[in-house]
Amino acid sequence: MNSTHPIPTPSLVQSLVCFVGIVCLLSVGLFVLQVPIHGLLFLALCWAVVNARLAGAQYADIRQMMMAGISDALPAVFIFFLIGMVIASFMVSGTVAALMVVGLEWLSPQSFLVVALLLAALMSLATGTSWGTVGTVGVVLMGIGEAMNVPAPLVAGVVISGATFGDKLSPVSDTTNLAAMSAGTDLFSHIRSMLYTTLPTLLIVLVILVLLGSDAGAQLMPDQVSVVSSALQDSFEINWLVGLLPIVVMLALSLRRFAPEVCMTASAMTALVLAYLYQDRSVADLISVLWQNQPANTGVESLDSLLGRGGMASMSWTLMLALLALALGGILLRGQFLSVLLAGITRRIRRTSSLIATTIATGFFGNVALGEAYVSIILTAQSFTSAFRQQQLPSPLLSRSVEEGATMTTGLIPWTTAGAFYAATLGVATLDYAPYAFLNYLNPLVSVAMAALGVGLLGANRPAAGSVKKS
Repeated sequence: MNSTHPIPTPSLVQSLVCFVGIVCLLSVGLFVLQVPIHGLLFLALCWAVVNARLAGAQYADIRQMMMAGISDALPAVFIFFLIGMVIASFMVSGTVAALMVVGLEWLSPQSFLVVALLLAALMSLATGTSWGTVGTVGVVLMGIGEAMNVPAPLVAGVVISGATFGDKLSPVSDTTNLAAMSAGTDLFSHIRSMLYTTLPTLLIVLVILVLLGSDAGAQLMPDQVSVVSSALQDSFEINWLVGLLPIVVMLALSLRRFAPEVCMTASAMTALVLAYLYQDRSVADLISVLWQNQPANTGVESLDSLLGRGGMASMSWTLMLALLALALGGILLRGQFLSVLLAGITRRIRRTSSLIATTIATGFFGNVALGEAYVSIILTAQSFTSAFRQQQLPSPLLSRSVEEGATMTTGLIPWTTAGAFYAATLGVATLDYAPYAFLNYLNPLVSVAMAALGVGLLGANRPAAGSVKKS
């Protein structure tokens, strides 16, 4: 940020007023007035600007804060467009249709939820992107779940749980690398530290899904499944080996550690070639699809809507939301509002479990205030590095706590870029699927419980679970 003079540091009262005002504004608007979130975020941005100005910042500096907040996440913004094109290309190529037909033939309601979780987890683990997983395999699983009469919010929650699991643990994930880098720890030490809390949580979620799956058995509607399968086969040239090729391309390039943009572009181009060769789509039609896909004509209304998703235009709602949220985050981060709040909190922490819980909570509230996990990860790690070092706690413990607070919860908040993307892509409101994203909210709780018991502290002295040495 090119400022000719230092940015004034707000007082604790100013920081508290700014943060609480934003949270109240968003909460009342969403839950009481039930108004669109874009307008609320604009008002929250105005509130942050006023508070920054009252704290002594010049308008030119405030504008630079907003611009820096947006520029920090430009790679993620570009991925919005790519995800839209990948979804559209997978639709027209028959990839989604082929996977749905195979899924309908082999899956049962009893096994569907467990398989959906594991498929999403494996896809995200291999590709390092929860967004790409939700936009591809997630969309397929939504279609299969609909055909099996499994509630859409439940399917969406399970998909997001699996996608976040893989994204959190993948060595090619941007959030995984960012958390390790921000906390100053080795990547694979960071990943190993997360296994202590994430694997037990995954087992808990699998048990929950097995129980839910047994209840879902009575919901199977063979006639509906047959209608959907026939409609897909009548509308597309189904060859699941060919249909899987775009996904194979994405996986192969991801494993070779190509950039996500390269993987997604190559996958989308592969899908478009297949659409031309196998689905009899014209070149002009395929170019148009990159901008905006059109509903299919299978004769099944819900299926037509599903297969008509995707295209850059479909991401416009989410992109506008992301830009507003990032600008707001830029003010809160560079205006030092959140850092002032956290400074007062960290001085009062006397227990290791409390320090871990506070770090996780900060990641969550950072998502609430900033609307973007990337910024929240950096801010949380920077805010607590000193506290962890003073208490001689290993850095992988910090990086793990940062991910459990920021990465795991970002998809549960409607106005974050992830929450908005998941809702737009899967067609289920964030607050509707959030109760079923079991892994996302159980993982932080399991982590805090284990810390309180002195388990999984990575070599820290076991008594530190109850008390922390004073610096």
